[in-house]
Amino acid sequence: MVEVRKREHESTESLIRRFHRRMVASGTLLAAKRVRFYVRPKSKQRRRTEAIRRNELRLEYERLRKLGKLEERSRDRL
Repeated sequence: MVEVRKREHESTESLIRRFHRRMVASGTLLAAKRVRFYVRPKSKQRRRTEAIRRNELRLEYERLRKLGKLEERSRDRL
């Protein structure tokens, strides 16, 4: 638990800045984010099937592109 007390003649902005620095230094913020945004790891089987599907899609796009049924993708999107 991080506790910060307001010093004499200290502005609110300075107090908030000190509190934020203490929170970052303690690692409390990172731990909370890690828990909040936790993503369960995928199983080996699921990763394998997704990789196979990506590969099949890539081969199909390549085949259609060679047949002229798809336009060439431009890499200059910016």
